[in-house]
Amino acid sequence: MKKILLLITFLLISATSFSQSCCQLAFASNDGNMAEFTKDKSFVNSHELPLDYKHTSLVGGEMISFKTADTINANGYFIKAKTKSNKWLFVYQEWWGLNDYIKKQSDILYNEMGGNVNVLAVDMYDGKVATTREDASKYMQGANEKRLENIVNGAISFAGKKAKIASIGWCFGGGWSLKSAILTKKQAIGSVMYYGMPIKDLEKLKTLNCDVLGLFATEEWISKKVIEEFAENMKKANKVLNYKIFEAAHAFANPSNAKFDEKAATEANAMAVKYLKEKFKLN
Repeated sequence: MKKILLLITFLLISATSFSQSCCQLAFASNDGNMAEFTKDKSFVNSHELPLDYKHTSLVGGEMISFKTADTINANGYFIKAKTKSNKWLFVYQEWWGLNDYIKKQSDILYNEMGGNVNVLAVDMYDGKVATTREDASKYMQGANEKRLENIVNGAISFAGKKAKIASIGWCFGGGWSLKSAILTKKQAIGSVMYYGMPIKDLEKLKTLNCDVLGLFATEEWISKKVIEEFAENMKKANKVLNYKIFEAAHAFANPSNAKFDEKAATEANAMAVKYLKEKFKLN
């Protein structure tokens, strides 16, 4: 009888610990960091492996490098506007890295903006590109926050003091689209975040100079509760968040996702393009 009671107690403690770890995983981040999710196999496996693809730009896109505060040059895929422009769109990669799908999507966004906006896909992994979930997980988990901030600030400096900057990103990049807008300060004019982990820090949110468009999925990681908390925090910070939760899985619109949800992705893309055109005053 004593052994049975001990076993029951052990099982109850184990179940409670598991429940707490899952909750902690979902709500661990106060700064929009998604690295904790890499410990969750279901999150890792939710990302479809990218198919082989080699991108050739038809709009003059090319890899460039730019300086950062830590003296280590950063990289990016850059498409220059047809005519001189202070309008800039920063594109933030999925957890795979700056792969050819992100380059392709950057070209698409460039064309959507009529070639009137400079587009810079920022390489957040310093040249590393994953083709397996294991490597993607490793790169995202191993990314140094200070280095990432230096890369973003380097991109802002590259764009110049007169630049008006909007940002867009997916998953890992969705969180960084929001962080980028905060780091961009008064030069920020808009931010599109696809199912990225929101920032909870009210003091940081108060420094936002723009509204945010959130395009979220029905999922367990960046859940409805997380999104509603973000909306409430934005309200407390006196900032504007417009968002939609799509009846679709995480990564439903990722450029590298071969099995993307066409209906949800098409609607979300239309919302993102409309928003960006308004911010760049292209309508």
